Amino acid sequence: MDERSGAMILQRSIILLAILFLFFPTSTAAEGTLDEAGWEVIVPGIDYQKFTLPDPNNVFVVRMDRGNKNLTIESSIAGGKLAEDTETVSGMYYRYDQALNYWGGSTISPTWGMTNQVVVAINGSYFDGSTGVPWGGLIHSGWYSKRYQDNGGWSGFAWKLDGTAFIGECVFHRPEKQNILYPSTGVIQQFDDLNQIRGENEVIIFTPQYKSRTGTDNTGVEVMVELTRPSMILPEPAYASGIVREIYPNEGNNLIPFNSVILSATGSKAEVLLDNIQVGDEVQISQEITSCPTYDPISWTKTYASVQGAFYFLKNGQIQDFEDPGATSHQPRTAIAFTDQYIFFVVVDGRDSLHSFGMTIHDLAMFARDSLGAIYGVAQDGGGSSTMVINGHIVNNPYCNHFSCKGEYTKSYLPFVIENGHREEAYSLTQSTEFGSAPGFERPVANGMLMIFAQQAEKSSTFISGDVVITIIETRVRLGPGTNYGEFITLPAGTQGLIAEQMNNLEGIFAKSSYWWFVDFGGVKGWVCEEDLIHNEAMGESPIAK
Repeated sequence: MDERSGAMILQRSIILLAILFLFFPTSTAAEGTLDEAGWEVIVPGIDYQKFTLPDPNNVFVVRMDRGNKNLTIESSIAGGKLAEDTETVSGMYYRYDQALNYWGGSTISPTWGMTNQVVVAINGSYFDGSTGVPWGGLIHSGWYSKRYQDNGGWSGFAWKLDGTAFIGECVFHRPEKQNILYPSTGVIQQFDDLNQIRGENEVIIFTPQYKSRTGTDNTGVEVMVELTRPSMILPEPAYASGIVREIYPNEGNNLIPFNSVILSATGSKAEVLLDNIQVGDEVQISQEITSCPTYDPISWTKTYASVQGAFYFLKNGQIQDFEDPGATSHQPRTAIAFTDQYIFFVVVDGRDSLHSFGMTIHDLAMFARDSLGAIYGVAQDGGGSSTMVINGHIVNNPYCNHFSCKGEYTKSYLPFVIENGHREEAYSLTQSTEFGSAPGFERPVANGMLMIFAQQAEKSSTFISGDVVITIIETRVRLGPGTNYGEFITLPAGTQGLIAEQMNNLEGIFAKSSYWWFVDFGGVKGWVCEEDLIHNEAMGESPIAK
């Protein structure tokens, strides 16, 4: 570690300690802060409680105060790649902790730059076990990343930029409301889908959540559009605006930077695309999610985070019953519920006949309504997937949820401890069989949901746009500012580059424990952490690139 890095870490540690003493006085932090109803503060506005029910059932609940504007809900994507990965809930917790977000602290004009302090993570929706692709739709940090199935009956819990929440039901996508506008010519082109394998005579929009590259062949055309904000759900006349940065005729499998989309077209639709754009042109994208005619109309505009739900069990305070065997059997459960004041994440352990039997969906609805006071609630994927992580630690028992312990395991809860400024609970599992103990076992899943404390943006002034820099070590160039974004090339030490201007003013932005710069290495453009760079004047002419 160099002196600069050490100083930065020391400075951040001092700030963190100051925040800790401000919100958690020493005596309170050591003993725990419980209100009269048994809730314990994790961070201001997010509380935890374990309910031990006589069924028997262990229920783990976190509630988030919707009035605290520093807090938000976010979805998580396994491996950061919607198309091809699974990951544990703990893994997604760490993937998105300190990552850049679009919350921005303002519902009127949010911006990129703030970062996530992930507080709580739970598993999300059902998925294809062989591919890791979720069955349902997903919205991540304002990006509509995977469409909900048309007329499929279920959409899911949704959290909007203005702090409102709802549970969607049947939706569809009107083709005439999924548009790309080319202002230079006035032409409007409908696009066919999001983040799907491109077919014949189609226009597909690839967002950064798909994977690092589009995976297409060379039979079409692709256009990179850098956006001023995530593509979002923005029905006309609203739109997400961007600038054409690259045009790739007869060239597929292109990179997808973190703040860009790739317009990918084939057949006559590729010809329309090429006829209406040039590098530097503006492009506008509008899209809409429409409620099915027999369901309550809901506006999805500016939805920030959403994953598909399973059973919409509590609607306007009324329990909704289901005859599906998946609903009527006692199982581990994961759910999201809410009132006007709180969002609740709920995980119920199961498959352990001595400690936690599991719940039916009706049981879950009764608990959410009668014990939490919830008005709305929807189940997520349950069973062996049901997992809750608080401040990096698993608090429930995913091992028994997955393997069915039948009383063979005992579970002891350890006291909360202070770590990274937060109160945490750990647990240990013991077993007398030949399999031994298995603390922290988790099933890899496709996605999840997070509660986040949004941290203010930090920026470095070490460089400015136009500075000539040189890599001082072998350097990984990434698609965005943070190690959660994919790397696409490794450059040797001594490679010269130019600090490039970034249209969203993110030069030197802090994320994932480093400051990040957008650098042009002779046509290879990407994000590099500050520790890998030095001013050209400090080293003289580059022996590798001039």
